[in-house]
Amino acid sequence: MSKVVEHNGVVYIAGTTAPDTSVGMKQQTEQVLARIDGHLSVGGTDKSKLLSATVYISDMSQKPAMNEAWNAWIDPANPPTRACVAVELGTPSTLVEIVVNAHK
Repeated sequence: MSKVVEHNGVVYIAGTTAPDTSVGMKQQTEQVLARIDGHLSVGGTDKSKLLSATVYISDMSQKPAMNEAWNAWIDPANPPTRACVAVELGTPSTLVEIVVNAHK
């Protein structure tokens, strides 16, 4: 599967998880967002051009920790639409997965 796909000026980033799942929600979210920065760069764009994000978290009670990392990362002048959904992720230690779309 592709991590980054571009079509008609929109860059689609696949669901991204943290490489180190031994840490907590905030740290995993920071890792995911750093990886997303890299994927956006590969697609020729950046977080200031995000259109939408879907955040999947394993435990809704940990949403404040995810939001802390998200709010520190997001471009406040260009926030995307965002949904946050509680789900069972691929492994018990995976706490967050994020999907984003951005324009070029």
